[in-house]
Amino acid sequence: MALPQTPNPNPSDYIDDEDFIALEIPDHMAGERLDKALAHFLSDYSRNRLQAWATQGAVLVDGKVVKARQILRGGEQIRVFPQEMPEQHAFLPENIPLDCIYADDTILVFHKVAGMVMHPAAGNWSGTVLNGLLFHYPELQHLPRAGIVHRLDKDTSGLFVVARTAIAQTALVRLLQDHLVERRYLAWVWGDTPLRGTIDAAVGRDQRDRLKMAVVSASQQGAKAAVTHYKRLALGSMGTAKVSLLECRLETGRTHQIRVHLESLGYPLLGDPVYRKKIPAAAKELNLHRQALHAFALQFIHPKTQKPMSWFAPVPADLLALNSAVQLNEAVLPTAASSALSEAN
Repeated sequence: MALPQTPNPNPSDYIDDEDFIALEIPDHMAGERLDKALAHFLSDYSRNRLQAWATQGAVLVDGKVVKARQILRGGEQIRVFPQEMPEQHAFLPENIPLDCIYADDTILVFHKVAGMVMHPAAGNWSGTVLNGLLFHYPELQHLPRAGIVHRLDKDTSGLFVVARTAIAQTALVRLLQDHLVERRYLAWVWGDTPLRGTIDAAVGRDQRDRLKMAVVSASQQGAKAAVTHYKRLALGSMGTAKVSLLECRLETGRTHQIRVHLESLGYPLLGDPVYRKKIPAAAKELNLHRQALHAFALQFIHPKTQKPMSWFAPVPADLLALNSAVQLNEAVLPTAASSALSEAN
């Protein structure tokens, strides 16, 4: 079986994913060997594997290939490009239910449930969308990432598209790169937001916590341009805390983009377990176990017919319940968002 493509040192921007692992060596690790430092930070991988990656040139220290036994001075910027691992040879089709809402001989559109990982990675070598795709659509084994061209975070629900042919995948990638795929999300956030706005801020690895993303200087190594447009659809409250329901439209698709952008303005998503600055005390009363983010609308020109196509996904019950919990006034909801919300009833 052909395997999905693995990351490489010249990644394309079209996958909503980071193609390398970025690290910064703290000063207190000065004098340590590179392989030992990598083993400390990347405990999901064996030291032998990390040493092998360094030997293969897949570990860069300040942009240069060095030996695994290189002594560190502290402050180095590390990039690790994970190579094909034994676990990847275990990628097998799995009979996992997938909610396909549209299918033709060129593309597939799915509605992903929260909690489902898009493709295998450390800690999730099975049970992913990709495993399900290989079972239900065996022909996808011949395409990179089984035809997946953009992804949703594990705990974000909603729409994504999969290509069934190499030609369609190339066309969809180009549409994404040219910002011609419209992706709209519903986001429930803490705070009384402006009625509308645009966040144009680069996103990159958080320098203080390398497991997180953050708004960073465009000059920072690994920073990627990111643009999110938002408008407020409704305003509610939970106790004394204000809650806004936003419609967000992406121009780019960076890792955790909406979550990071909104938190940077002081409006973290309800239920977000990672980006939680300035959450009110009322959050303790919230019965929600994932970030309140749903990809409810998807629109693009069909790669074969060249006709515009649109899909809308109703809001899952756990997010719909937030409307009552925070007493949202839905009078200003536009047609598409209103439909997504009402169809879940």
